[in-house]
Amino acid sequence: MPRRQRYLIEWVMRRFMPSLWQTSLRECSHRLAIAITVLGLAGCASPHGFLEPVAATAPGTSQVEMVVATTRTRADSPAEMFSGGRNVTPSFADIIVSIPPDGSRKIGDVQWPQQIPGNPATDFVTLKADIIDRPQAIATFSRLVKNAPKRQVLVFVHGFNNRFEDAVFRFAQFIHDSRANVTPVLFTWPSKGSVFAYGYDRESANYSRDSLEDLLRWLSKNPQVGEVTVLAHSMGNWVTLEALRQMAIRDGKIAPKIRNVILAAPDVDFDVAREQIRTMGPQKPNFTLFVSENDRALAASQKVWGAPRLGEINPDIEPYKSDLASDKINVIDLTTFHSGDSLNHGTFAENPEIVELIGRSIDSGQTLTESRVGLGERIVQATTGAAASVGQAASLVVTAPVAVVDPVTREHFGDEIDVLTQSVHDAGVPH
Repeated sequence: MPRRQRYLIEWVMRRFMPSLWQTSLRECSHRLAIAITVLGLAGCASPHGFLEPVAATAPGTSQVEMVVATTRTRADSPAEMFSGGRNVTPSFADIIVSIPPDGSRKIGDVQWPQQIPGNPATDFVTLKADIIDRPQAIATFSRLVKNAPKRQVLVFVHGFNNRFEDAVFRFAQFIHDSRANVTPVLFTWPSKGSVFAYGYDRESANYSRDSLEDLLRWLSKNPQVGEVTVLAHSMGNWVTLEALRQMAIRDGKIAPKIRNVILAAPDVDFDVAREQIRTMGPQKPNFTLFVSENDRALAASQKVWGAPRLGEINPDIEPYKSDLASDKINVIDLTTFHSGDSLNHGTFAENPEIVELIGRSIDSGQTLTESRVGLGERIVQATTGAAASVGQAASLVVTAPVAVVDPVTREHFGDEIDVLTQSVHDAGVPH
């Protein structure tokens, strides 16, 4: 490996993860070196832009229609629909996703097309993907909610590092696999879809809190709606808690129809989250928190922020145990459960047991509790992102091993290495 890259690796590790540097220098340097080597050989960017509707259908497929509200800007390509830019006013979409027959797919996975256009028999594709105005969105929602037996609505708020199509297909997969009889509403905020854009994504979440608050308020006031459940993942928990906090401040309470809020692997400071929830008052929704002490992505985020993240705490020790009990937050601890994710950030939407558990709970109107999680079930947490770390250098350390196997990461990694190398050079690090 060239001296310049070796010094870069050592400087990043010493500066941002000193304890990790001392205990596993050789292993981490080796991983980053392998990542850089592989990236040098892998020059092809991953395909994207899968949302242009296909005309063909296939026997045995299923369909999920959702209403989308977004603070993203329009993309140049209709196959992408919306980009990672920020729009002044919310936009809306009506999307129908076709899912391959259950017999030809693994439950919990999104079967991404290998080429464009995709094949409905084997791939997730869209049959309809229309950008619509607000009155059309209201009309579409009214049509869909009439078909939900209990007039239940599930609002999904995605996390860090999500392109528009990532959020659409993942939510469709979750709705289908959970078998929940709900009206799906996707709220998607302007994520760059890059592991190196943590700061931008964080500010985009702040930027979008008013729009999410308005959406939740409108759903709650709609006479056709019976109840609302909000499912948030990772950084999506921040915008969700902020929107609910603002609603409580403006209206004096949280709308009663917002019954349940599921916080999956929240990348939120523990103390800040408690204050956000406390502000909601005594009539707040039922909160369910998924945590894992083995979540490496949140561990990296903690190192940079310098404070525990809500999704990585040990709920059985103090002060967390008493604080959570005082705030009446149900906790499902996933630390002892195994995950195929090397970062242990989890994938609730990919695990059939947890997907089914959430779906049953929504249908029955019961609150998720740890007592309903069988010891024989493999349950893992939610994620659609690759890492949660702040700063370019820290992002490189966390995501380098991921770049070896993840084409989306490879797409951005090479340029970031060059930029960081130049900044290190400007700071006087030898090379």
